[in-house]
Amino acid sequence: MGLSTAAGAEDYVITLKNNQFSPKELTLTANQKVKITVKNEDAAHAEFESYDMHREKVITGKGEIVLYIGPLDPGHYAYFDDFHRDTTTGTIISK
Repeated sequence: MGLSTAAGAEDYVITLKNNQFSPKELTLTANQKVKITVKNEDAAHAEFESYDMHREKVITGKGEIVLYIGPLDPGHYAYFDDFHRDTTTGTIISK
C-alpha cells in the first residue's frame, strides 16, 4: 500500500460555530496524510491549535483554513481554539 500525497489526501471538514467544534471527535485513518478544512462560522477570529500535532493557525471570522495532517500514528490528538481555550476543544482519533 502506497503513501498518500497531498493531492490524494483524505478530506475532512471541522466547523466552528458558537465557539464549538463540530464534530468534537474526528476519526481518521492512521498512517495516512489527510486534508482538514476548518470553517469558522462565527464572526470572531479563532485560533486552531494543537500541541499534539504541532499546529497553530488563526482563522478569521467567517473564514476557513486548510491543514495537511499526518501521517499520524494511532492515538488521540487534542486540539482547541486558543482564543476560547476553556470551552472550545476537540479530538482527532487516528486508528
